[in-house]
Amino acid sequence: MRSHEAAEWWRSAVIYQIYPRSFADGNGDGVGDLAGVRARLPYLARLGVDALWFSPWYASPQADAGYDVADYRAIDPVFGTLAEAEELIREAHALGIRIIVDVVPNHCSDRHVWFQQALAKGPDSPERELFWFRPGRGPGGDLPPNDWQSIFGGPAWTRTSDPDGTPGDWYLHLFAAEQPDLNWEHPRVRQEFEDVLRFWLDRGADGVRIDSAALLTKDRALTDFDPEDPPYPHPYTDRDDVHDIYRSWRAIADSYPDKRALIGEVWLPDAQRFANYLRPDELHTAFNFAFLGSPWQAGELQRVIDETLTIHAPVGAPATWVLSNHDVPRHVTRYGRADTSFNLEFRQLGAPTDLTVGTRRARAAILLSLALPGSAYIYQGEELGLEEVEDLPDSVRQDPMFFRTAGANLGRDGCRVPLPWSGQEPPFGFSTAVSDAMKVEPWLPQPKAWKDLSVETQTGDPDSMLELYRAALALRRKSAQLGDGPLTWLPAPDGVLAFARGVTGDRSFICVVNLSGGAVDLPVGGTIALCSGALESGMLPNDTAAWLVR
Repeated sequence: MRSHEAAEWWRSAVIYQIYPRSFADGNGDGVGDLAGVRARLPYLARLGVDALWFSPWYASPQADAGYDVADYRAIDPVFGTLAEAEELIREAHALGIRIIVDVVPNHCSDRHVWFQQALAKGPDSPERELFWFRPGRGPGGDLPPNDWQSIFGGPAWTRTSDPDGTPGDWYLHLFAAEQPDLNWEHPRVRQEFEDVLRFWLDRGADGVRIDSAALLTKDRALTDFDPEDPPYPHPYTDRDDVHDIYRSWRAIADSYPDKRALIGEVWLPDAQRFANYLRPDELHTAFNFAFLGSPWQAGELQRVIDETLTIHAPVGAPATWVLSNHDVPRHVTRYGRADTSFNLEFRQLGAPTDLTVGTRRARAAILLSLALPGSAYIYQGEELGLEEVEDLPDSVRQDPMFFRTAGANLGRDGCRVPLPWSGQEPPFGFSTAVSDAMKVEPWLPQPKAWKDLSVETQTGDPDSMLELYRAALALRRKSAQLGDGPLTWLPAPDGVLAFARGVTGDRSFICVVNLSGGAVDLPVGGTIALCSGALESGMLPNDTAAWLVR
């Protein structure tokens, strides 16, 4: 297990994201939990991943699926207990799998004890200094302090009532109203999260993924949004103090004998700003959203790959490659659309898609991403070829994006539908404590067509998506050239990507991806070790990738 043997294991690791509500249900209530994950650890070990990243499992009112944290040191009862989390970490380690926990530092829940105290104490109290409370503008303070908008839609400010019941100050929330932003200029906030970091690392967590890592520091002047200068400096700014925060966290992570990883979610369009978070004394890695959002076009993919490697090289950080996660439409669906690109303002939910085309491209995309230098992420269910579920009834949707936009944005529920494990009818073995015959309804309904995509159905089928992932991950582990290291582009026809991995001049491992629109001869010789689709008369079909060895 090459990535585990390296001191800096995150440089080459394949990390599997678990969205706990939807992975597996161990107690039969229709909601995924830690018991369900523990029962499925052998599946994950067989899949061949190096680490598991858990979306938030903390105590939470679940206004935003756990990203509204009420207690960073407790497991939400819907998922289990702290003792179960500690046992899960031990069991995963016994199987050679590392654990990464999600930390949400930009905001907490409005049920967090700090925010409840701030409301109770009233204006100008020390408790309110931990958040962004401000008086309103206009007569009687009836207007928000400025015009900032929430990322989830609507104003980024909500007005409070003072303890005597009269209208009071407003508080800032860049996400849902139930997620008040913390004031990271306050030393108590900084100390609290350093303690939270140590709490989980002391329990064996091998790293943390930092949610919304670039949002912590705000424009102190609360200047109105400037459409000529989006999105900086409003509403947030990566001043030096945000980097001071991560330098402190890095020192904590590096203080452990077996180094722990700091992984950031950094949505920044500016390459230099992004790279600043990856300097040698800050985050170890950050998500590569440019690759995730790239259209399925050879020229654009090569441009993004080159730009990614160029950005990371000066700071010595490994690149990351990801195709889907809990916040974006699944890539089987995206790749089947006429426009295959993605960004936060261009979700295309409900646009026509060809799932046959999308699946073929998704098979090629995983061979491409696993062959690139650095670490790779797999979002639960992508190894089954699951599509975005876009026809969920409005009555079952739970994403605050849907409600804050009055349904204009369908939100992220479609990529969070519970996984199909076995059987011919929903819930497809999702609830492992009961039989399918008992018809326990999962928290979101599964498409009936997923009977053909279940783990049980795909296991042993050499043409299935699941077996392609298993084969690719097994080869990646055995191939010394893969993971972190150099990449060399090779001559190839238009619309075809071809590159070698390993030291300069070493062409013993080559990846070829055909996006030309037609079948092509392989541009290099070698033995095919793995192919995302069958050759056509010895030629590589369109939307197909191959790994070659010499």
